[in-house]
Amino acid sequence: MKATDKYLPILLFSCVAMGVVIGGMINFPKRTLSKQNARKVKIERLIDFINDEYVDDVNSDSIVDMTVNSILSNLDPHSVYLPPSEQSSEAEIMKGNFVGIGVNFYMYNDTVTVVKPLENGPAAKAGILSGDRILYAGKSKLFGRKLPTDSLFNKLKGEEGTQVNLVVYRKSANKKLNITVTREVVPIKSVDTYVMLNKTSGYIKINRFAENTYDEFRIGLEKLKKQGMTTLIIDLRDNGGGYLERAVSIADEFLKDKELVVFTKNRKGTIDKTYATEEGIFETGRLFVLIDENSASASEILAGAIQDNDRGTIVGRRSFGKGLVQREMDFDDGSAVRLTISRYYTPSGRSIQKPYTKGKGDDYSHDFESRFESGELYGKDKIKVADSLKFKTKKGRIVYGGGGIVPDIFVPLEVKKGEESLAYILSSGLVGHFVFEQLDKDRQKYKGLKFAELLTKMQNDFSYVPKFESYLKSTGLDLKLADNKKLVQKYLTAELARQLFGESQYYTVILKDDAMIKAVLK
Repeated sequence: MKATDKYLPILLFSCVAMGVVIGGMINFPKRTLSKQNARKVKIERLIDFINDEYVDDVNSDSIVDMTVNSILSNLDPHSVYLPPSEQSSEAEIMKGNFVGIGVNFYMYNDTVTVVKPLENGPAAKAGILSGDRILYAGKSKLFGRKLPTDSLFNKLKGEEGTQVNLVVYRKSANKKLNITVTREVVPIKSVDTYVMLNKTSGYIKINRFAENTYDEFRIGLEKLKKQGMTTLIIDLRDNGGGYLERAVSIADEFLKDKELVVFTKNRKGTIDKTYATEEGIFETGRLFVLIDENSASASEILAGAIQDNDRGTIVGRRSFGKGLVQREMDFDDGSAVRLTISRYYTPSGRSIQKPYTKGKGDDYSHDFESRFESGELYGKDKIKVADSLKFKTKKGRIVYGGGGIVPDIFVPLEVKKGEESLAYILSSGLVGHFVFEQLDKDRQKYKGLKFAELLTKMQNDFSYVPKFESYLKSTGLDLKLADNKKLVQKYLTAELARQLFGESQYYTVILKDDAMIKAVLK
């Protein structure tokens, strides 16, 4: 890595941090804002003055958005404003489904390109294939234009049962096709996979806590139990949070009746405690929870409940440290504000919220910078804990508040110190885009290839690694990959498996030799 690239890990970490800040999601039901008051009238009159009298034309909507953002920026890092387009897309994500054609796509050379149609989804049923370019949706042109992603989604979404006529260019056949797709409800999974790692150990990966997360989790848990699971690994890495209630429901599967899961406290000092019930179906098996620096909010509620009740073992690196609860309140124009209305505490009584200064949201994300500089991503002894914030678990073990969940078993980053940015690049969309472009060069080459054959081929063929290095350089990331060749190869193989075969095959590759999984199974 060049000397000029030393700040790249910090930049990437800051981006992830902002994703957690904005994507922390909500933990309580929505409600509408209160009636007008004097201060609100003052703001409204100012906007009217500007609209009526100001010398130049002004977009009053943008002024209102700026005003709202300015007010919220003086509160805490998790009180945020969502404009209508962002609010609607996040609402769909948290709901767990939307009505559309069911494809994963991205803009490749200014054209909407299908990475992979959803298995058994409407596009797949209609004959859409990976690599197809969608040129038109009805009369709307989708290529050669710089359309924002939400605009593209709107062209493909619609009412359930309605049809959209697509003009598709199929590169492998060098011809245009007219394909009619009937829109259906398309699920957005929050549980990526559940699988047996060996005869007794099961694994469930949760990417967020949405409306349907508990139902998806329960299905996976029941199926793994039927397969003989006695040890369960829950993977919450890179899970930025979501609905508090879903995390509580999942914790209830492991905790005994009347064990405390979490409690919240608002400005007035009102405390609301939530306890486990007698309904859990895995209250005695061995349990491990995987976390990292991007595990936040509802992920930390689940991990904290398991740790403080001495129910299982937390494995990984210190979590993000978000102990604030937001309520989403809607405006009439479809936008919303997520306002922090209370703090939550783990069963031992600790708040895991990391420090912040009101009105200085940018400083909040610099916590990641300090993690790099302190070396805590490579050694548990480098984690800074507040001795004044000691708490005890149910069995008397010491745990700390004030800055995330500290794992019981520490697992460092898999890349060498100084190359931290690579770890986050490998789990970003860059890998998927690179692999797509490699496949797109000659899809016939991979036609009929079996999963086992792909694994054998990639064991001996490292030619993709230097190609990926060149690809990164073309995007402005000048990284040398030779020292991490095997790790890079694993992620490239996993992404090839995902795009050629599916999500299960991706995790079959990615979990093999995974450092945290190895720490658990050892």
